[in-house]
Amino acid sequence: MHEELTAVADRLAAAGERPAAPCQDPVNAAMIRNWTQALGDPGNWDDVAPPAMIQVWSMPGLAEAKAGSVADEPLRMLNDNGYTGVVATNCEQTYDRYVKVGETLRSTMRFGGVTGPKTTAMGEGYFVTWYQTWYGADGGRVAEMLFRVLKFKPRQRSGKGGGGAAKKAGRYPLRPAIGQDTAFFWEGVDAGELRVQRCAACGTLRHPPGPMCPRCHSTDRDHVVASGRGTVHSYVVHHHPPVPGRTPPYVVAVVELEEGVRIVGNVNGCAPEDVKVGMPVRLTFERMDDELTLPQWTPADAPPPEPEPEPEARTVPEGALEIELTPTFVIATALATRDFTPVHHDTALARAQGSKDIFVNILTTMGIVQRYALEAVAGDAPDAELESIAVRLGAPAYAGDTLVVTGERVDERTLKVRGEVSLGDHVTATVRLKERGAAR
Repeated sequence: MHEELTAVADRLAAAGERPAAPCQDPVNAAMIRNWTQALGDPGNWDDVAPPAMIQVWSMPGLAEAKAGSVADEPLRMLNDNGYTGVVATNCEQTYDRYVKVGETLRSTMRFGGVTGPKTTAMGEGYFVTWYQTWYGADGGRVAEMLFRVLKFKPRQRSGKGGGGAAKKAGRYPLRPAIGQDTAFFWEGVDAGELRVQRCAACGTLRHPPGPMCPRCHSTDRDHVVASGRGTVHSYVVHHHPPVPGRTPPYVVAVVELEEGVRIVGNVNGCAPEDVKVGMPVRLTFERMDDELTLPQWTPADAPPPEPEPEPEARTVPEGALEIELTPTFVIATALATRDFTPVHHDTALARAQGSKDIFVNILTTMGIVQRYALEAVAGDAPDAELESIAVRLGAPAYAGDTLVVTGERVDERTLKVRGEVSLGDHVTATVRLKERGAAR
């Protein structure tokens, strides 16, 4: 594959610049408003678009672009050969002028190259680079961008010597098979709920979940949230064989819920000899690793577990921009930037591709860097405009985290910007400024 990929990359690079897909909409106030509201940008963008929005105007959205991307062929080849994960790593934008509301842009692309294979924190992968240039209604260039992504093989659950990257990272090796019939159950567990499937036609509850009601044969289904109370219907004491993460002997029980269905789980919080048929139990949740939680059981009269200590609050420097990366923020900003890549919206798919959760897209990161830079210089340089932004991505900015953006003035025209999440630096950027002039 490597030789074929290299030949394709060389051919595309030699072809030079070619037209990109048409920009579907003129620069317009509605899209600017959606973008600024999603990112919390307070700037005054009445007659021009925020410069970091430049890529938004040529994003295909959900529609399939007729012209496609100049990088489609190598990206598809990598995907077909197991490099199914994708994450943006670099973006450099240069702005000749701000684009005006009402003008229609056109753009061109040229292929940069492919580098790899490289061993990265995400897994083995290839870096794919391309360039895009935008032109205004007058035919002149308004912006240019370098864009680079990493196409990687998501880490496997096992590896040499029976260990594997997943096990070394502390990932519990026994994991449930999650499909269309059971996804709702595990989503409930992640939300701290015990969900029981219900027939939407006759109301019969059933567990384990299935595609069809055993009573009326309807395929319509929804769910109820169980009370989390039940009694031990039957049980076994497990001694052998060994099970990862478990110290025998321990109890595996069939618990009959108050709602009438039965579910299997371990009985924790008491000695095996103390478990009896008919013993009242209540629901508890056992955290197996950063991604997997299992519903388990404990005696109904057992004391509640000690609450986990609150993580130490990070000190936010004065003047920093602090953004709570709620799932709503991650999804809303991706949609506002017309990025419909599922890893920014679909938690299950993001995890299947090797990510912990959905995460902020690079178009949003560019907008956040722009917002911070212009706010940081607003007091002493109110007429400053952006000349360029060059970002390098590090740790993913996952939903549920907090992004803290800080910066320092290198000189009157240059800022160094840093965005930090709990995993480390999400972005480091260099921002260049210029005085307001012809760009307006």
